Amino acid sequence: MQFNLIYYLKNKNMKKHYSMIAGIDVSKLKLDVWLMTNPDDVKQQHFIVHNTEKGIMQILSAIKKQKIGIDECLFCFENTGIYSMPLSFFLSRAGLDYWVVPALEIKRSKGISRGKNDKNDSKDIAFYVHTHFHKLKLNTLPEKELLQLKLLFSEREKLVKVIGILERTKENEGFMPKEIIKETIKLNAKTVAYLKIQLKKLESKIKAIVKENDKINAQIELVKSVPGVGPQTALYLIIKTKCFDAFSDWRKLACYSGIAPFEYSSGTSVRGRTKVNHLADKKMKSMMQMCVLSAIKNDTELKAYYHKKKEEGKNPMLVMNNIRCKIMARVFAVVNRGTPFVNIQKFAA
Repeated sequence: MQFNLIYYLKNKNMKKHYSMIAGIDVSKLKLDVWLMTNPDDVKQQHFIVHNTEKGIMQILSAIKKQKIGIDECLFCFENTGIYSMPLSFFLSRAGLDYWVVPALEIKRSKGISRGKNDKNDSKDIAFYVHTHFHKLKLNTLPEKELLQLKLLFSEREKLVKVIGILERTKENEGFMPKEIIKETIKLNAKTVAYLKIQLKKLESKIKAIVKENDKINAQIELVKSVPGVGPQTALYLIIKTKCFDAFSDWRKLACYSGIAPFEYSSGTSVRGRTKVNHLADKKMKSMMQMCVLSAIKNDTELKAYYHKKKEEGKNPMLVMNNIRCKIMARVFAVVNRGTPFVNIQKFAA
């Protein structure tokens, strides 16, 4: 049976109508698909395909059977990391519109619900598009170099962590008999030495990729010019912001990073203190904290600000969070301006 009603959705930026919504619940091995042309129609289509290119082709075939062009369909699915990458790559290569939404946002949009299964999840995703279309922001894959850097950066983090764990074996020296720990220390040293060699190779590969891409290389140099920001933080900022295209201003990135304070009050009885939210990119937040510790030692302006606020009786953590925001604002300023940071403090009379 053909659907008689066509559901039109309009994107203000693209001025494009969509005749169908495909809500897709992504898992490791399969894709649960919910096709919807009219939210009021009780006979909506659900089916399951493999999470492979062949399975995705079956989704397109099902859409064509509805006599709807695949370019008239808006695909929506949750961000499930590597499991959603085959779908993202395929849709990007095909030039089709898709929207990747955080799972938590869809979950909280459902209201009161009981139970959970993949079929209902795909339906919830489709209805999320219907009810939240005003928030639509079509996704695109970052360029190849950014994807490579993201993967290599993640591997570097793993290596650094493992090396740190293994090096702590040396703490046994002096507390245990040598005949007990001698072989363990020897094997441990060989393992650490090998991992450090691999770490250097990995870092060399990262530098080579950065050097080959003029835009990434230029932005990293600009970000590093901000006092307190080191090469690893600069690289992480580039990866997370997709070369500063994913966030329009520093305030949105501050919110994403968990360093933007929010009010907590209701009526006349609830008067909580203004504080940051726990929903955050914890890695970004941690790296920005290291930037703060470096900046208040080496930047005269931020150092003076930190001690001034402390003398006024401000909470030191509150002051450091303010400095995190200042550093992030500086980063966006130098990138938007296209020139390195200039410390005007030294020109003051």
